[in-house]
Amino acid sequence: MFAAVDLGSNSFRLHIGKYNGDAIRVIKSARDPIRLAAGLDSKGYLTEQAMQVALDSLARFRSILADYQLEAVRVVATNTLRVAKNAAEFLPIAEQVIGYPIEIISGEEEGRLIYMGVASMLRLPNEKRLVLDIGGGSTELILGRGQQIERVESFGIGTVNQSLAFFADGQITAAAYDAAVLSARSHFEDAAPPYRPQNWSHAYGSSGTIRAIAETIDKNGLGDHRLSYTSLEALRARFVEFGHVSRIDLLGMKPERAAVMVGGLAVLIGLMQELGIEVIQPIEAGLRMGVMWDLQLRGTRLDRRDQAVHDFSQRFHVDQLRASRVAETATSLFEMLKPSNDGLSQYLHWSALLHEVGLVVSQSGYHKHAAYLIENADLSGFTTREQRAMSMLILGQKGNLRKISDALLDPDFSKAVLALRLAVMFLHSRIEIDLDELRLKMKSKIELDIKRDWIEDHPTATYWMTKEQDWWREIGVDFAIRRT
Repeated sequence: MFAAVDLGSNSFRLHIGKYNGDAIRVIKSARDPIRLAAGLDSKGYLTEQAMQVALDSLARFRSILADYQLEAVRVVATNTLRVAKNAAEFLPIAEQVIGYPIEIISGEEEGRLIYMGVASMLRLPNEKRLVLDIGGGSTELILGRGQQIERVESFGIGTVNQSLAFFADGQITAAAYDAAVLSARSHFEDAAPPYRPQNWSHAYGSSGTIRAIAETIDKNGLGDHRLSYTSLEALRARFVEFGHVSRIDLLGMKPERAAVMVGGLAVLIGLMQELGIEVIQPIEAGLRMGVMWDLQLRGTRLDRRDQAVHDFSQRFHVDQLRASRVAETATSLFEMLKPSNDGLSQYLHWSALLHEVGLVVSQSGYHKHAAYLIENADLSGFTTREQRAMSMLILGQKGNLRKISDALLDPDFSKAVLALRLAVMFLHSRIEIDLDELRLKMKSKIELDIKRDWIEDHPTATYWMTKEQDWWREIGVDFAIRRT
C-alpha cells in the first residue's frame, strides 16, 4: 500500500491506495478545504492563522496514516508553498507534525505527476490527449500520447487567486466575470498554440474544481449537460443571476466550494476560449494517483529520475565515460566512509554523473555553472529540495569549501562532498586507483592512506593532494594523507 498527500493551494488531500498488479485501488481518502493560498498576506507570507489551520490538517492526516501498514508515503506541496516567502520556516514544523518529509515540487513536476495519474486510469496507449488541471494557485497543461508526456507547462493562476482578485467581496457581476476571463486568457495566450485541438484528440480535466463544475452542470441540467463551452457559459449566467457567493444554491455544489468555484469557472472559460476547446471530459485521477504510481515505480527500480539525469547529460554533451567513472568512484568512497544516511548515495551518484554539465557554458568555473543548471533545471521526478542538494554537491566538487560551509554541518553531506572531490581529483590526475588498496576515514579529521607509487607516477597528484588538505584545513578540518 502507498499513501500520497497533496498539500494544495485550495485543499489538503490524502489518498491511500493498494497496488494489485495492474492498478492502484484507492481504499481511503481525506480532504480538508483549508484554502492555503488565501492565507498569504500582502507581502507573500503565510499568516499565523493559515499555518495553524494547515498544521491541524496535517495532524489529522498523520493519525489516518498511522492506521495503515504502508510501503511508502510521499507528501508533496504545490504552488502556495512554492511562492510563500516563509515556506522554509514553516516546512520543518509541518514535517514534524505529519511525520514525513514534505517535498515542494515544481509546477512542471506537478504536471507530470498529474499526467501519470490520468494515463494510469485511461490505459489508451495511442491516444493523443490534453490534460488540464486547475488548482488553487496554479494551472497545469500537459500534452501527451498514451503514457508518454510530450509537453508540460505550469501557469501561476488558479481558483483561489482568481476568486480573491475579482470576487473578493463575494459580489458576482457580469463585468467582474468578463474581467476575470480576460485575465485568465492573458496567462495562456502566448503558450496556447501547442495545446490547440489539432494537436490532440481528447481533452481531460483532472482537478477537483473541474470535476465539481462538471457535476454541478449535470445535476442542474445546464447547457448540454456536458463540460462544454456552452454549459460553462450557462453556469456563468446562473452565478451572475445569484449576484453573491452566499446566495449560490445549486444541486451538487457544497457551500465551501462556491467561493473558489466562481474563480475556477473564470479560469476554465478563459482556457477554453484561448485554446479553442469545445468539450472536456472530467476524470477521477490526477496528482495523488500519479504520486502513488511514481512510488510504485521507484519500488521496482523504474525511477523516472534516472532517465531525467540521462536525458540532461545527453542534452549538455557530457562525456559519459568520465562521468560514469567519477560516479562509480565517488559512491564507493562514500560507502567506505560509512555514512548514517545511505539514501544520500543515490544523490551523490546522480550529482557525479552531472558534475561536468557546466562545461557547455565555460571551462572556467564549470562547477559553478553546473550547480546553477542543476538547481534551476526542469528535471522530471526531482523535487526542489533534491535539486538543491545535488547543486550543492556539484558546487563543492572543487575549489574552496567556504561556499558550502552551512551544508557541511551535516556529517553525511560532508562525507559525500569529500567522496566527490576525491573522485574528481583522481580523474584529473589520471590516477587509476584500486579501491581495495585505499583507506579513507572521516570523523574528527580526514585520514587517507594512498599508495606511494600512485602519487609518484602522476606528477600533478602531489599538487592536488596538498591543495585538498589546504581547503579542508581552511574550514577547520584536519586532513592527514599517508603514503603507504
